[in-house]
Amino acid sequence: MQGEADRQRELLDVEALAGHLLVPGSVFAFLAAHRSRLFPPEMFADLFPSGRGRPSVPPEVIASVLVLQSLYGHSDREAVEALTFDLRWKAACGYAVDGTGFHPTTLTYWRKRLVASDRPDRIFEAVREVITATGAVAGRTRRALDSTVLDDAVARQDTITQLIVSIRRVARDVPGAADLVAARCTRLEQVTGQDYTATGKPRIAWDDEAAREELVTALVNDALALLGALDVEKISGAGGKPAEALALLALVAGQDVEPADGSDGTDGRWRIARKTAPDRMISTVDPDARHAHKTRQRRQDGFKAHVVVEPDTGLMTMVRLTKTNGAENSDAAVGADLVTTDPTIAATPHAPVQVLGDSAYASGQMLATLADQQQFEPVLKPWPLRPTVEGGFTLDDFTHDPAAGTLTCPAGVTRAVSPRGSVTFGAACAGCPLRSRCTTAKDGRTISLGEHHQLQREHRRRAQDQDFQAVYRQHRPMVERSLAWLTRGARRVPYRGVTKNDAWLHHRAAGLNLRRLLNLGLTLTDGNWAIA
Repeated sequence: MQGEADRQRELLDVEALAGHLLVPGSVFAFLAAHRSRLFPPEMFADLFPSGRGRPSVPPEVIASVLVLQSLYGHSDREAVEALTFDLRWKAACGYAVDGTGFHPTTLTYWRKRLVASDRPDRIFEAVREVITATGAVAGRTRRALDSTVLDDAVARQDTITQLIVSIRRVARDVPGAADLVAARCTRLEQVTGQDYTATGKPRIAWDDEAAREELVTALVNDALALLGALDVEKISGAGGKPAEALALLALVAGQDVEPADGSDGTDGRWRIARKTAPDRMISTVDPDARHAHKTRQRRQDGFKAHVVVEPDTGLMTMVRLTKTNGAENSDAAVGADLVTTDPTIAATPHAPVQVLGDSAYASGQMLATLADQQQFEPVLKPWPLRPTVEGGFTLDDFTHDPAAGTLTCPAGVTRAVSPRGSVTFGAACAGCPLRSRCTTAKDGRTISLGEHHQLQREHRRRAQDQDFQAVYRQHRPMVERSLAWLTRGARRVPYRGVTKNDAWLHHRAAGLNLRRLLNLGLTLTDGNWAIA
């Protein structure tokens, strides 16, 4: 059952004894005075539908600890130690001087309940409601979008390690699989002299390419033999850990390998693939972690944090953590979803909200989404156009007539746009005096127009306006300030998986928003939140 805080202070209550020592305007002082108003018990009532059992730790205490924990980057044990020995934490959570903290696993228990609930982000939403109540973002008609890569909490694994670990996991989690591994997965022992119970790297000549390919062949064939011996359909249908273990093994056995030289894939000879799979899983410990390439030079492994920020105040109104790759996790796809569902936005077609972002957000689909909503004005840096010939014509040098369905080249030749968006000039390029500036293709210039080509063309034209550029240069960089707050001391996520780390991101954003509101002058006047 849900516990309740004792509203009658204890004799040694820290706030009563030493509350004057708390820095005015700090998160500690705010929670000490207003935690029960910010996180009322009824806000968490659905987590404890039964009125029976031992009372839980009061929800206002847990919510305060979760916010402080994510704000200061503590582990569960460190957070509970701070609650036990740090007077600021005690004051913020309503503890007495001699009060002891709860067991660290209590935080794990509460996080699981929150994630499994209908409102997993309620702590972030509670702080956002304070933002709305103060009017801090009321009438502010700009939102800046950006993302940053957060390092994962696990080590990257090579293909050999992933295959061995995945087979071990199937043996551990699938009933009866251990005997099958011992009976069917014998190729590793034949090659290295050690089976899947041995620890450490297999003993081979690692500088010998043939030996490495022999090891890969043994491991892949062991994995395929194990999958073939199990009732995959039945186990997958039942779900749970056995199904997850099988899915992981199937993925690992296929993502990083390819037939060896001279093999057609049917003779059982394999090698490490000479290219990286688009959605490569980099660790069996955290199957959600992925390679990330924010730039060509900067490479990381982990997750991507997406934010929607009101640029003048620096307040984060929407956040989300995703994998780093995949079309559904792109900056434009996630950014469009976040900004169009931001509850702090109140705009009309007569006073649209300007959406600011770099070129990663200027996709055709993003522009189409914002155009459909009618209340948004994209102030997004356009994708750069690259000519096929250095110093030559770009796509904007061609005249597009969407009504007639034609495209006219700089030389005045007009061709029809096919239903799939393809335009072929072909023979018209043969004697064209502008050919050297247009194409080097033997058969002439061919152009493919995207689904939202006209929207992107109009957006590029609008982006050349001085007012557009002035707004972009003044307000878009402010989102970098919020990202700096977000990642300071917290570049590495503390948990495994998207779900857990997304919850952490929301808690950290809640703490940062609360700190920012206090810096802006957050007060409670006559029972109403306000900015002084």
